[in-house]
Amino acid sequence: DKLLLAGGERFDSDFGTFVAPNISSDPVHGIGAWSLEDFANAVLAGVSPEGRHYYPAFPYASYAGMTEQDLADLWAYMQTLPASDAPSQPHELAFPFNIRRSVGGWKWLFLQDGPVVADAATPELERGRYLVEVLAHCGECHTPRGALGALDTTAWLAGAPNPSGRGRIPSLRAPEFGWNASDIAYYLETGFTPDFDSAGGSMAAVVTNFGQLTAEDRNAVAAYIKTLPPL
Repeated sequence: DKLLLAGGERFDSDFGTFVAPNISSDPVHGIGAWSLEDFANAVLAGVSPEGRHYYPAFPYASYAGMTEQDLADLWAYMQTLPASDAPSQPHELAFPFNIRRSVGGWKWLFLQDGPVVADAATPELERGRYLVEVLAHCGECHTPRGALGALDTTAWLAGAPNPSGRGRIPSLRAPEFGWNASDIAYYLETGFTPDFDSAGGSMAAVVTNFGQLTAEDRNAVAAYIKTLPPL
């Protein structure tokens, strides 16, 4: 049940395996006892109610650009979802990456204010930028990372190795990526590519979610991607 946010999803990386926590409405094992302020600190700054840093496998570096209204709406919605009493499982990280205090230094070095693409000349492009860079956090997978795991924004959406070690996540920039805007919008709605293939792996779940957006939102995402200069 995709609405039972009990955690347990595993994310392999060069630093070890991160395990998604229980973020259901359960007040003991989930986040049901949190306040809106607690939720905002976690989503926008990667800080727990106890003041501990979350690892950036939780994409708060992208969510930091979320509007206050969207954050409040998301919190209100999540409180309506079912509770799970499944305990969160620990991450499986080797030394020194298991020292959570060091994440504070990582944030100081790499967290940035403001959008990646500075020029959004129209409301449609502004909407597309917000969806791609913030809410959908597309760069977290489609952008390469440096030695310490920070996104290399000089190669924004230019493709990256799969953290699991299997295959490569494709570039969304020309010349490697040659789809037109209507191809992109149609793919985000249906999962079908211009060459008669279909979305697979984790991207299939992404398409399932994008398919619930409005056509205007999918068109805005496509328009934003097509404004990216070739590499």
